Amino acid sequence: MDRPTFVYVTYIATSLEQLWDALTSEAFTQQYWGEGQLQSDWQVGATIQHINPDGEPNWQGEVLQSEPPHRLAYSFQPLDATENQPSHVQFELQQYGTLVKLTLIHNRLDAQSCLTISRKWTASLSHLKHLLEIADGLALVA
Repeated sequence: MDRPTFVYVTYIATSLEQLWDALTSEAFTQQYWGEGQLQSDWQVGATIQHINPDGEPNWQGEVLQSEPPHRLAYSFQPLDATENQPSHVQFELQQYGTLVKLTLIHNRLDAQSCLTISRKWTASLSHLKHLLEIADGLALVA
């Protein structure tokens, strides 16, 4: 049986480099991930972790692809998961004039995770778009 995939596409008025920095900067991820931040050196094979405000990780993975500023992919495994098969997250960035098309693909999910993850991704990426457009990217230097 095929496992569900969540796909989200948005267009953001920013540059490829600013969006890449927003996806990979620890300080900036904290602004749109809600609670916590992502930590990694973003090299293929490196560990990626989501660190809660209390300093504890709640999920981790491995960087599978890192092609700045066009493609980033990593595995995703909640630390409390009973299943030992991580899902995969992939970001694809394409410049379209003054806009960047951001495509998120999160696959290898179970049905319940897909519902929960889709809500979290939609909120996080909407907030990311707001920070880069409405706030005019000023949050990147904060």
